[in-house]
Amino acid sequence: MSGWARFAHRFTQYYRNAPLWTPPRLKTREWMFIPFGGGMPLRHKSFSNIESVRHFLCERPQHSVFYSTAYWQRPHEYKMNDKGWLGADLIFDLDGDHLPGVTDKDFPAMMEVIHEQAWSLWNDFLEPDFGFKEEHLQVTFSGHRGFHLHYRDPKFFHLDSQARRELVSHIRGEGVEVTDLMRRSRHQNSLSWANRVKIGTNRVVEKLDEIHNGNTKLLTYFSEALKEMHAREGLKGNRGKPSILKLAEKMQAPGRRERVIGGQLQGLGSLDLTFQNLIKADSSVVLGNAGETDEVVTIDTRRQIRWPGSLHGKSGMRVTEFPLSRLDPDGSNPFDALSEGIALSREGEIKVEMIVDDAIARFDDRVVDYSKGDIVKIHEAGATFLILKGWARWIG
Repeated sequence: MSGWARFAHRFTQYYRNAPLWTPPRLKTREWMFIPFGGGMPLRHKSFSNIESVRHFLCERPQHSVFYSTAYWQRPHEYKMNDKGWLGADLIFDLDGDHLPGVTDKDFPAMMEVIHEQAWSLWNDFLEPDFGFKEEHLQVTFSGHRGFHLHYRDPKFFHLDSQARRELVSHIRGEGVEVTDLMRRSRHQNSLSWANRVKIGTNRVVEKLDEIHNGNTKLLTYFSEALKEMHAREGLKGNRGKPSILKLAEKMQAPGRRERVIGGQLQGLGSLDLTFQNLIKADSSVVLGNAGETDEVVTIDTRRQIRWPGSLHGKSGMRVTEFPLSRLDPDGSNPFDALSEGIALSREGEIKVEMIVDDAIARFDDRVVDYSKGDIVKIHEAGATFLILKGWARWIG
């Protein structure tokens, strides 16, 4: 059995027996499928019931399954203008490979960081700033590198792209004037950007201390975060590691340090803008991009999103729904994507050969950290992940 045929067979077995989640207003949704082997995506499909979706997947094995965040009068039409747009869910996509200074080659570490970002999005922005309610929220592990927050409050269905862009701009901190908010934060206690700036000032000072003491990983993160924000907002000014190192050194003077924490940045000279941008970069949330553009998924009113319960064709893991309470990484029972997202068999033992260096994965309690050329014996779920990631090849 060839490589793709092997995966197609396993995916089909999964869909034949798995409980399948039904999207609200199923008949108004457009579906998209990506076949195994790199074929063209199949779009403009519609179904009257979820068992028809199961039948389709068992007859024609698919690498990945998506459904539309939009509601359509005629989802089966080939031309978008003929579909009849009725509205769309709000989708927030958080993807680990979009985070500055983070790589999915250390998969467990990346998942820890993106888990924190996903909780911050809800706890620091969506609920306190916009009044979003848990009753309208569906949280899912994307099956690969992050999380999706599906928000289905009917009063937001008809928001156009511009209105959604304003939500995104607020979350990203675009247009935030840090010095002005520093003055306001002395008289404001709500978790708005004013208070974020107040909290963020202290946090950035502490992180600059760590950088001064030799934390190169944090230096790289700050540098990448600044580059991402400058590129996104078209900003100019000091950036990069040399500016951050100079800022960290300046912060060691006790008097200047106290003035900065008190909201006076004049003593930083030309580096005041760098400090302000560090606060914004450290306090905002990085939302996942839509395709190859710099537009985030939330803005797209015609977006396709991975179907909860489906298998992700780049990992073999399940797009997994879980309660909001478990999104809190410091809660009593946080969601563990690298255990609970496993859908294929943990039985048996398959041999694979690693074809990359410095790639780390985890399956339940087992950490896989091998070098190129090493032979790994692992269960089907682990072998599938390593092969689909392009980190290993099947040898039997």
